[in-house]
Amino acid sequence: MTLRQLPDFAFRTAGDYAAAMADIHARYDPVFGAPGVGVLERLQLFQVFSSIWFSVGLIVLIVSIVVCTLDRAPRLWRQSAEVRVVQPEPFFDPRLPDRATIAGVRDTQVREVLRRHRFRVREAEAEGVRYLYGDRHQYTKMATLLTHLGLILFLVAAAVTSLLGDEQGLVVGEGESLTVQPIGTPGLLLVRNLGFDAPGFETGTPSDFTTDLAVFRDGQQIARKTIRVNDPLSVAGYTFHQNGFGPAPDIVVRDTAGDVLWSGAVPLTEEAAGFPYGVLSVPGREMGLQLLLQRGADGRGIVLVLPYRVTGALPDGSPNVEELMPMAIAAGEAQTAPGIDFSVELRSFSDFTLLIAKHDPGQGLVWLAFGSLITGLVITFYLPRRRVWGRLAPGGELTLVGRSDRYVDFDREFGRLLGDLVASRRAG
Repeated sequence: MTLRQLPDFAFRTAGDYAAAMADIHARYDPVFGAPGVGVLERLQLFQVFSSIWFSVGLIVLIVSIVVCTLDRAPRLWRQSAEVRVVQPEPFFDPRLPDRATIAGVRDTQVREVLRRHRFRVREAEAEGVRYLYGDRHQYTKMATLLTHLGLILFLVAAAVTSLLGDEQGLVVGEGESLTVQPIGTPGLLLVRNLGFDAPGFETGTPSDFTTDLAVFRDGQQIARKTIRVNDPLSVAGYTFHQNGFGPAPDIVVRDTAGDVLWSGAVPLTEEAAGFPYGVLSVPGREMGLQLLLQRGADGRGIVLVLPYRVTGALPDGSPNVEELMPMAIAAGEAQTAPGIDFSVELRSFSDFTLLIAKHDPGQGLVWLAFGSLITGLVITFYLPRRRVWGRLAPGGELTLVGRSDRYVDFDREFGRLLGDLVASRRAG
């Protein structure tokens, strides 16, 4: 897409939507300006595939294909089912193309050769003249209905996935858990990162990255698997794909009495000045911590921690942020700074894994649509209809007319048929 689309999780809550739109504004305000981005938002151009106008377009397209198919079906059936064995004499005029005349052939020989070439043979007699008709792949034209059905099912699958599907990114620190669906959902799913491994990550060139992932439903483990790229875990209607990873320092925030205000890994999912960056809100305080991961002069990893507090708003409506004294903390260290009543400890460095959780109720319809579309195309292109009319005069003169649909070298096939008729006449 030319314009970045809002992720699926942006529509779970008003807060998620506001955060996602803040990212959109940061990206496009310098290009279109805030009012221009607002217009694009109202036109639903940041959520094209779930927009009203796109859904209406899908419905119109589905209806048009259905109406077209219903209109063509009776005509296709008549063309396939109605067979005319007896043709008027001018139809067999040898001066016309795809005609041939052979003398001294019996009807039994013609019948045998047609069946040998996998034609279904019908016969009739009128005014002392014997007519034979061979038909091969008679109902091929009906395969176009399968092709149309495949197109319809693809569109229906897109609508089902758009309305009922769910796709979101899950950032899960090592040893941490995260819910997949909103709290309160019946049969709530929860994922837990039991372990992350990225061989070669320390050198900057990881050869692989895997996550030991467990999935729980209502507190009971229902699946566990070590997933990697292109080897996801599928359970309970969801597929969990390994999509990325990054650093997540294990942080502990304590107040002056030693009570823990926060404890856990903080995924640094963003970037600032080329370094991993993240923000942590301190529970129970009107303050936050900006975290920047760097490497010290001795080669050890350090986390630069910049405490800040919001003290009202500026005249333009943006928040007034007061930044306090920064701290550089190495693993195993704890520090505090003037103006804050808590300490920050960096217990260790760990990693987070980025999962894509996808629930696609239209997936079955997609496979059915694929099968229907491919079957229709294969029949249409590889099994075209061939027809042969034969008029056997009382004197033993046989006149043949050959017809075929497109996508077949019928001249060659017709030539082989004539060769076999000549050979059978000699043998007889």
